[in-house]
This record gives sequence, C-alpha cells and structure tokens, in this order.
Amino acid sequence: MCPSPYYSTGDPAADGGPDHYREGVLTPVSYPAYPAPSARALELYDAMVAFVREEVLPAEASYDAFRAAAAPGDHTVPPVIEELKAKARERGLWNLFLPSESGLSQLEYAPIAELSGWSNELAPEAINCQAPDTGNMELLHLLGTEEQKRQWLEPLLAGEIRSAFAMTEPAVASSDATNIETRMVRDGDEYVITGRKWWISGAADPRCRVLIVMGKTDPTAATHRQQSMLVVPVDTPGVDIQRSLPVFGRQDQHGHCVVEFTDVRVPVTAVIGEEGGGFAAAQARLGPGRIHHVMRALGAGERALAMMVKRAQTRSAFGGPLADQSAVRERIAESRIELEQARALCHRAAYTVDAEGNKAARHLIAAAKVAVPRAVLSVIDRAIQLHGGAGVTDATVLSTLYGWHRAMRIFDGPDEAHLTTLARAELTREPLFDLPETVFSQFG
Repeated sequence: MCPSPYYSTGDPAADGGPDHYREGVLTPVSYPAYPAPSARALELYDAMVAFVREEVLPAEASYDAFRAAAAPGDHTVPPVIEELKAKARERGLWNLFLPSESGLSQLEYAPIAELSGWSNELAPEAINCQAPDTGNMELLHLLGTEEQKRQWLEPLLAGEIRSAFAMTEPAVASSDATNIETRMVRDGDEYVITGRKWWISGAADPRCRVLIVMGKTDPTAATHRQQSMLVVPVDTPGVDIQRSLPVFGRQDQHGHCVVEFTDVRVPVTAVIGEEGGGFAAAQARLGPGRIHHVMRALGAGERALAMMVKRAQTRSAFGGPLADQSAVRERIAESRIELEQARALCHRAAYTVDAEGNKAARHLIAAAKVAVPRAVLSVIDRAIQLHGGAGVTDATVLSTLYGWHRAMRIFDGPDEAHLTTLARAELTREPLFDLPETVFSQFG
C-alpha cells in the first residue's frame, strides 16, 4: 500500500510537520512529509484488496438480480449484504473509519476507503463503513451520552441496526444549515418536533431504527445557537417515513426519503451534546463524512478508468483497436492525471485531520469535496463515451456510478457552498509577499 509519495524520515526537524504550513493554506508552502503506514494499515489494505476481489465484486451479480426483481418501493435488504458483513468481520475488516475502533489514522484509512469505492453499494456496508451511519456513529461517539451510546452507538458499531440523518428540508435552501425550519419546542421534560424533511438517506431501510434530527429549539437565539440535534427512534408516534426519492430515475435500496414529523415527543435526554449546539454538531459530523465520501469516490474513478482501459484494449473500430487511437489514449492519460491530482488533495486533507484536527483541515476538506467528485465524474464520463450505447444503460455499472457521483456534488454541501467558503478564506488571507501595484498609466 502506498497512501502517499511523501514519507517520514523519522527526523521531525527534517520532516517539517504541521507547523510547516499555516492553517487552511492550500498552496504548497513546504509540504509536510507524511508518516509511513503502520504494519497494521498495510495488513488491512492487503486484506481489503483480497476481500473486494474474492467476495465483493463476485457478489454484485447477486445483489443486482435481487434489486431488479424487487417491486417498486420494496427496500428489502438483499441477503448477500449480511453474508458479506459476516465474511468481512472474519477478515478483521470492520469499523475501520473510526480511529478509536480501528487504530488507523485518517491517512491510513484513505486507501482502504478508496478500495471500498470500487463497489460503492456493497463494500462500504460490508465493512460497516457506510454513510450515513458512519457520520452518526462519529457524532454519538463524540457527543453522545452514555445512555445514547448504549442504546444506539453500540448496535450501530455491531452492524445490527442502521440509522439516518434528518437535516435537509424541501422548503428552504438547506445548504445553509441556519435556514432549517423544523421546530423543536420544549414542553416540560420533552421536546415536541414538527416539520418536514427530505433526502433522508437510509430511512427506507427496514433495519433503520433511529434518526438524528436537526431543528430549531430557540429561534430568538444567536443565528448559530438556534439549532439542536435530537435522537428520535423511528417508531416514535408522529414520525412518518414517506416515499423514497429516486436519483436519476434509480431507486437506491436504502432510500432517500421524505419524512414528516407531527407533534413527535421525545425526552429532553434525546439532545445530542447540548441545546443550541446543533450547528456545531453538524459541522463536526459533516467534516469527516465529506472526506470519507471523497475517499470512496476515488475508488469509483479507478474502476471507471480500468473499464475504459479494458474497453480500449478489447474493442476495435476503423481497422484497429481503440487503444491505438490517439484520442482514446489522450483520454486515458488525462484520467490518470486527474485521479492522481484528486488523490493528492484528499490525502493532504486526511493528513491535516490527523495532525491538527477537523477544524484546521476544513478548507482542505472543502476543496477535496469539490475537486474529487469533479475529477471522478470526468473519468466516468470518458468511460461512458468509450462504451458507447452500453455506457448509458444498466449493462455496465457506469450509469449508476455517474448518477451517484453527480449527486455527490450536491449532498453534504453543494460545490457552491464549499467554493464560497474557500473564496472567503482566500480573500481574507495576507499574501506571502507584498506585490507592487499594477501600473496602467503606461498603456494610455
């Protein structure tokens, strides 16, 4: 495994390290040397390669056949999922996303997460590293009470249940979390929740047992102190999980649902963290979630490139293999360049999380959340083009990959929100050098 071309020399003075660059600076002011992966990380990487090759990819046909036979609106879990989970646990591939459980750094986890992205519908869940559960588990691990951990975190870590994160709303631009309108009104020792959410991923899965819901507890407080997060069991009276929304006409197994909350009552002990801490909790949750998404996206890009190469080598047109055509070779080369650039940014963000924490890495994570899906989509699009008509049907995985990664440019914050954050940081940063004013008078 080679998570990065940058390795530690063992000499902190020579390596530089986190003090060798300023917080949030994206320009390479002396790149820090990345630490070499641990023996355990190398072991797990090799185990993951074998697992994807021997178990996951061969299981895709069974998964696809089960889903194809399912009636519209049927979100029954294909049996192969639980079979793969059992096999992954036997191989020690479980909860690798959480450093306290796996012993891996984010940088060490990145190449393993990338491998899971080769089969995004099967591999992440097989190793219990699937969204939105990973973000919810991290949130409960970080801010949950002992009772919340016992009741919800432990069965999530065990892969016994699933969960959903209910933040996005149809009536407001939810990329701005302060817009959220769902009300959470204190009534004695309870909160009463009223509101409507949508794009609640995972809520249609029959194993989903709990929702983490964001809403307003005090509309009169400071803007970023109005929101709170509550743990809401799905069987609470007043919770109505409605239709699942298709993505580019395709219905995902776990669903992306409309959820209505009508006078839903939960105890005050359902608060995650503290009342008024919902906005901060959302940022804490979404940061790791974003970087894990882009890690997996790289795997999808690699799969698309591998398919492109195989197609070019095995398909002939106009008297010779497609691989002999300069235009095809150019597309393959451009795809490799884009994936390597995206991976470098992703790994730098992961290293910064390890070295300085989520807050220091927020601009790098934002940059990766924009750049990686764009690069991966570009590669997938080229692969679709090279596959011709087959590329836009379900004859290959490419159309599914395209739909998911196009949606990635919207979920967990749209490109525009991240670009605004990055631009704001650049516009307030002092330049490294004082530059002379441009003189226009000489031109007239």
